[in-house]
Amino acid sequence: MSTQEFFSFFPQSAARWEDVPVLPLSSLADGLAQLVQQGGRILAFFPLPDGRQELELLAVVGDPDSGALRAARTRVSRTYPSLVSRIPQLHLFEREIAERYGVVPEGHPWLKPVRFPKSSQGPWGPLAPGTGPFFQLEGSQVHEVAVGPVHAGVIEPGHFRFQCLGEVVQHLEIVLGYQHRGVEESFCQQPAKRRLAAVETVAGDSTVAHTLAYCEALEALAGLQVSPRAAALRAVALELERLANHVGDLGALAGDVAFLPTASFCGRLRGEILNLTAELCGNRFGRGLLQPGGFRYDLGAETETTIRQRLADLEPELAASIELMLEAPSVLGRFEGTGRLSAEAARELGTVGVAARASGLPVDSRAQFPSGMYRFLHVPMATASSGDVFARAWVRWLEVQHSLKLVEELLGSLPAGELQGTIGPLQPSSLAVGLAEGFRGEVCHVAVTNERGELAAYKIVDPSFHNWSALAYVMRGQDISDFPLCNKSFNLSYCGFDL
Repeated sequence: MSTQEFFSFFPQSAARWEDVPVLPLSSLADGLAQLVQQGGRILAFFPLPDGRQELELLAVVGDPDSGALRAARTRVSRTYPSLVSRIPQLHLFEREIAERYGVVPEGHPWLKPVRFPKSSQGPWGPLAPGTGPFFQLEGSQVHEVAVGPVHAGVIEPGHFRFQCLGEVVQHLEIVLGYQHRGVEESFCQQPAKRRLAAVETVAGDSTVAHTLAYCEALEALAGLQVSPRAAALRAVALELERLANHVGDLGALAGDVAFLPTASFCGRLRGEILNLTAELCGNRFGRGLLQPGGFRYDLGAETETTIRQRLADLEPELAASIELMLEAPSVLGRFEGTGRLSAEAARELGTVGVAARASGLPVDSRAQFPSGMYRFLHVPMATASSGDVFARAWVRWLEVQHSLKLVEELLGSLPAGELQGTIGPLQPSSLAVGLAEGFRGEVCHVAVTNERGELAAYKIVDPSFHNWSALAYVMRGQDISDFPLCNKSFNLSYCGFDL
């Protein structure tokens, strides 16, 4: 089977639904395996129920070499042979499909619910999160440690089940779903204004990234290209979001190893960067900032000067506090070699974002699938090779420096023009994909319209959906006491996963 049978299109363009081929399952599997082997990533794999006995599955793959997206469909009945043994990146997608529609991938290595919704049609029926079978090791010296879902701290709920020999973790199973809100299930039935509010709260710390992906998917379906000024300001907002979260994450890593100077400084500096987003729209997390068709608030000369000056003032403080941590022997002793993720494992798991780049994978949708103003910017790819906690911290620090330069470059050459275009009717029977590189990684939104131009299906893939498996993987052979540090170095979203 040739991958040429997949329909090829680019972000910010819509594909006619009839052009997306329907392939036999075996041909789809061959094509997906070939694309992944060539360096492609599974962006989304989800069903579009059409009321018949069969379920239509849509696969969307990103081809980083060409910058194109590849899509194909297949039809399955109540069961089908699991594809996970050939394409491990489909592991959670197949579980998700089984959970929502009761379609069983036979031979799946660990078939259990993903989010435990009450409406589950899965073979196990409705279950509460945290229930059901857990993987167990046999042996008289094996003991089990259960952590959560309630944690000692202001964090989201999640359950972690460790199988240990002594202090060493042999296996970690992560169970989420406690914050499942039915975002995808209800999305297409909501009025447009409520959809915007829904995407802004998919993951509160990634508001700009999710809203940008949503806007770009709708604009592609409407055939609208936003003005250069709106595109530039969207990029500014996305980089400010990255800056605030990376600085916060570096401070949190410092706190986990009791390196208090950096923890304290980064906590303050993160707040100052969040305040710059508030200068744009009045909200520190960027809510109400983007909308389909453009950007809601213009930037006056005074505000532009203020943001540039504050970032210039922050840069030496960031360098002093973060480099102090990254050069301290006591910190290096905890960061280096801890929670190592090899490039091969990261590739097989479909890892994205900082975690992938820290393992040496050049994965960044701003450079590989550029849209908006990123088509005209040079975005340096920050990578490391060791794949450990230090690498994930180091990549964040490099990206902080890159984002500071990008914001300065964008604000220093802001195009003139309107901010808002009029978004017209959506093209009927079409498919579009919005991609944004959030601070955790690739945010993917897939929209499909029916023959009336209404949203018929909508899929959201937060980077955490790909990366939770990588966190569980790196804990194998690690002391259980290293879990908080490893967990912090990934800093994944619970609500972005739970939807």
